[in-house]
Amino acid sequence: MLGLLALLTASVFFGAAIYINVAEQPARLGLDDRAALAEWGPAYRRGFEMQASLAIVSGLLGASAWWQTGNPLWGLGAAIIILNWPYTLLAIMPVNRRLEATRPEEAGDETRALLVRWGTLHAGRSALGAVAAAIYLIAASRGF
Repeated sequence: MLGLLALLTASVFFGAAIYINVAEQPARLGLDDRAALAEWGPAYRRGFEMQASLAIVSGLLGASAWWQTGNPLWGLGAAIIILNWPYTLLAIMPVNRRLEATRPEEAGDETRALLVRWGTLHAGRSALGAVAAAIYLIAASRGF
């Protein structure tokens, strides 16, 4: 049961992350620089709260399933979903800080380049979510 909940939360994480890459980010980049930056701020804060929580919950559930079953795939999936935290802190946060330090009325070419870079880096979170969910799915299929 813990493993299935880990799979569910990793899948929701992946779904939210990929939505940002295929829907929200392209729509944001269709706006002018000022509006794109103004939209990014609140959207990022809300998305961060949701995705950070999902990564932690999924990681804890996956680690618990590993402890309960002894199947190392649960532990591997947990480690990968938790990698979103250091990845975000080390790779994405420097871009976030620069974007957050820019007032919308100062937005320009550099801001757009940072938003594009942010989207590329965010795709890494989507990939981590996909890999974790796939590993959890394999672990779950071996448990039936």
